[in-house]
Amino acid sequence: MCCKRVGARLIVSVPVALCQNPHFRIISGSPMPNLECRPRIEALRNQQIREVANMAMSVKDVLPFWFGESHRPTPEAIRAAGAAALMGGATFYTPTLGLPALRAELAAYLSRIHRPIGPERVAITSSGVSALMIAMQALVESGDRVVVVTPVWPNLVEIPKILGARVTTVPLHFGTTGWALDLSQLVDAIRPGVTAVLINSPNNPTGWTLSRAEQEVILARCRELGVWLIADDVYERLYFQGSCAPSFLDLVEPTDRFIGANSFSKAWRMTGWRVGWAVMPEALIPGCSKLIEYNTSCVPGFIQAAACVALKDCEADVAAMVDEVRSNQQRLYDCLGAVDRIELGSPARGGMYAFFRIEGLSNSLDFCKQLVREARVGLAPGSAFGDEAPEFLRWCIASDPAKLEEGLSRFVRHLS
Repeated sequence: MCCKRVGARLIVSVPVALCQNPHFRIISGSPMPNLECRPRIEALRNQQIREVANMAMSVKDVLPFWFGESHRPTPEAIRAAGAAALMGGATFYTPTLGLPALRAELAAYLSRIHRPIGPERVAITSSGVSALMIAMQALVESGDRVVVVTPVWPNLVEIPKILGARVTTVPLHFGTTGWALDLSQLVDAIRPGVTAVLINSPNNPTGWTLSRAEQEVILARCRELGVWLIADDVYERLYFQGSCAPSFLDLVEPTDRFIGANSFSKAWRMTGWRVGWAVMPEALIPGCSKLIEYNTSCVPGFIQAAACVALKDCEADVAAMVDEVRSNQQRLYDCLGAVDRIELGSPARGGMYAFFRIEGLSNSLDFCKQLVREARVGLAPGSAFGDEAPEFLRWCIASDPAKLEEGLSRFVRHLS
């Protein structure tokens, strides 16, 4: 690149190679660095739930039901264990795959509620979403095809796109009995050339839950074609028809192409701790160990000490939370079921949300912002979870019953 002055003008000659460089652009005749992320990242959808929550922070007296977390803090025994480990000096690097004690405790826990699983198949991750990202990084190349059942938490659709994968969505269908899967449609989408299929069950936001029969069909299809099956099991303990939702872990063999991602966030109320895990074939563990190292290195030791106590001593806390969410679900359905404009379907079998449609609503994001300003109620827009649900709203029902009651009163008044 060279410059020369012609009268009062400065002429800049820019090499062709620089003009063609995507990290530079010409502004007013001068080469300027392009300071944006690569186009694939710029194209990722915005997090609409955060958009609503952020604008609500300047509004007083808002009742927040937008995030997927309990109103209660982490159980005391877990907090005490984490604090004791922290004060005891557990502040150093830990093994990449997790402390042996936690991997063993987690394997024992999973073996109790599913089939026998050894610690050599378990990796501790810095949150459930980190487990999903590690799984995708381990399996997916740019251009690969990934199938996702939607509507769903947006991370499941966007993570494969970060890696350059092409995503095919298979939508659930809403009716008077709630949300349902067209199993034949999913089986047809899992075809030769597909690398992986992602399923979240119980589902965020709908609460839809796979049956054992559906799981058997899906697993058989993936085995037939050599497709990886990735299950987001974060809500498996928030299930209203038993102690644990049907899981692929009850069916898969150690050598199946299967990864189960999970988290301590929901059932044990540890959203702020950021600790999760993944179950996978033992042959995948060394590669995922590298990926954990290159992503986050390890989970802090004092957090893992707290997670051990969660698994060993906090079943009663999990059960109490499930009871509260179930009770809140019944109260919300009783209240909103009497409102003409609202379509609820049947109560969900699992999860921690009510996902319902409002007749005549076309832009749930704008409606949620209006709801914050005018009714002081914070909900999540259905459009945050995919194009299938622009007229839906998600209400987190893992909330204080008194605040839920007040929120329902404000919401119904606003609709009226």
